Amino acid sequence: MTAVPYSRITGTGGFLPSRRITNDDFVHMLAARGIETSDAWIVERTGIRARHFADDGVNSSDLALEASRRALEAAGRSAADVDLIIVATSTPDMVFPSTATILQAKLGVHGCPAFDVQAVCSGFVYALTVADAMIRAGSARCALVVGAEVFSRLLDFNDRTTCVLFGDGAGAVVLEASDVPGILATELHADGRHAGILCVPGTVSGGQVSGLPLLRMDGQAVFKLAVGVLENAARAVLAKAGRSEADIDWLIPHQANIRIMNGTARKLKLAPERLVVTVDEHGNTSAASVPLALDAAVRSGRVQRGETVLLEGVGGGFTWGAVLLDF
Repeated sequence: MTAVPYSRITGTGGFLPSRRITNDDFVHMLAARGIETSDAWIVERTGIRARHFADDGVNSSDLALEASRRALEAAGRSAADVDLIIVATSTPDMVFPSTATILQAKLGVHGCPAFDVQAVCSGFVYALTVADAMIRAGSARCALVVGAEVFSRLLDFNDRTTCVLFGDGAGAVVLEASDVPGILATELHADGRHAGILCVPGTVSGGQVSGLPLLRMDGQAVFKLAVGVLENAARAVLAKAGRSEADIDWLIPHQANIRIMNGTARKLKLAPERLVVTVDEHGNTSAASVPLALDAAVRSGRVQRGETVLLEGVGGGFTWGAVLLDF
């Protein structure tokens, strides 16, 4: 009887559009609309100093392609080795087909399953969990798991409480079957009763936009829910893996708000230097934020092979989840 394989991340990649938008850029942009804000106001409430916006004509699949190429190179793999592609995104290139199939074509491969996962800012954690399950089931051996977003196109630039928060980007990992444990435990949840606190309440009907295709968020409600559910998800994956808080070398949470991130670290009794922070330069890139932060930590030399990493996501839906892994 063949042993059930583990799954392990063998390469990471990230990509940000070249157009960097600072808080001062936003100050001038919003002033032209008669809206007052400041760098200090944004930093104090969010920890964000800059974010990146994609140029017109650049789609999620374009960002995903660059991140995927870098992840494949880091893993020592080619696109031809990939037998599963999952893209987490809330900003697909089109209604259908999936952004994953468009990415597949741009990578120059065909035949393997490719599909999108939509869990907003928890999307990458969801996608990684699905890829892990498929590898353990023997349905794949080399998966490309991507989070890619062009959230700038969903923003209401008349709402200073939300438009300053988000950015565009993509992050990717290569997840491969392994005899050595990599992903140790996963935990996913959702509660649709809270769908209204973070949403884009619009759709396409009869060739016209129905509803409002711009982001709406109740920031206080999101904050209140986020810290609690992230702590619970963290403790659940630790229990599943037979690990404790002391075993966590790095916490890489969804990069939404530095206050939420610091609050989660404190609840897990983690030293501030064990928290990976990219929100200051990336903003909230939704499903791309966790893989972008992971890649930044790996390439800077902070996250090393053999260390234990806790990934966490929380987002619209309301969705949340965690993945505990040995890198």
